[in-house]
Amino acid sequence: MAAYIIRRVFAAVLLLLVVSAVTFAIFFLVPRLGGQTLDSMAAQYVGKSPDPDVIAAVKKNLGLDQPLYLQYWHFVKGIVVGAEYQFGPDPVTCNAPCFGYSFKTHTEIWPQIVDRIPVTLSLAVGAAVIWVVSGVAIGVVSALKRGSVFDRLSMGVALAGVSLPMFFTGLAVLALFGNGEYVPFADSPLEWAGSLVLPWCTLALLYSALYARLTRAGMLETMGEDYIRTARAKGLEERKVVVKHGLRAALTPIITIFGMDFALLLGGAVITETVFSFQGMGAFAIKGVTEADLPKVMGVTLVAAFFIVICNLLVDLVYAAIDPRVRLS
Repeated sequence: MAAYIIRRVFAAVLLLLVVSAVTFAIFFLVPRLGGQTLDSMAAQYVGKSPDPDVIAAVKKNLGLDQPLYLQYWHFVKGIVVGAEYQFGPDPVTCNAPCFGYSFKTHTEIWPQIVDRIPVTLSLAVGAAVIWVVSGVAIGVVSALKRGSVFDRLSMGVALAGVSLPMFFTGLAVLALFGNGEYVPFADSPLEWAGSLVLPWCTLALLYSALYARLTRAGMLETMGEDYIRTARAKGLEERKVVVKHGLRAALTPIITIFGMDFALLLGGAVITETVFSFQGMGAFAIKGVTEADLPKVMGVTLVAAFFIVICNLLVDLVYAAIDPRVRLS
């Protein structure tokens, strides 16, 4: 098991390096391939009608005139040890981990992301707990009571939940119950939970519907296997047959999808945060796009990629714990 964990951690580190390189290329190489010049890339940092001498100074100070591999090296180095920008008469220091510096707002990106992570994390964790518990439970009961009134009704509601877009359900919830501002957990745990109930339920409606249908399909397939009939023939309790043998096997695809869904939410629940006016990472990314503030967008992209890689690593480790054959493959 230790060797398997070491292999997966090493692969995750390599993948993060690849992701950082791809992200850097998207924001700095692709514009050049699309015809954008270094002058136009530098002009976005100096306002309207910039002087050519100012643009030249910006290119030099930001390293845009250097080869791309050197720019990428300075970019990765800044994340590890910090960076210093000579923008204006005084140098600007970006402390490690430096995910960029916004010259439009003259602020570091990482502290702004850190301020917004608790909002997104609170939203994602609470919604994930609700949709996993409710979705898996409904899927198991529906599979065991196939064709019953509960099965037909729950799957009908699940189909409606999957079909309705997030912005529609969010706006409908706001129209019915109103909206409150986000309250930090440290200020008041009770008010924190109260401010998040509506966003939690809105997100959980979509995901729990999907998980209920997936769990039901997996349980119907698993409960018809030969080893399930053997377990029952041995006289095992029905609860052990369902939970230990049936549900455990049916959870494998659920774990994969949960890892991806949860990681994407940690990168920012853009629609939900926008609808409920929560200042999380999703809203921060939208703000960076509307303001054409490249460092903000890059910072959120890298942090979201980090969450996805880490969640995939955790999913692999959970696989190894559930199914020993994974460790040997």
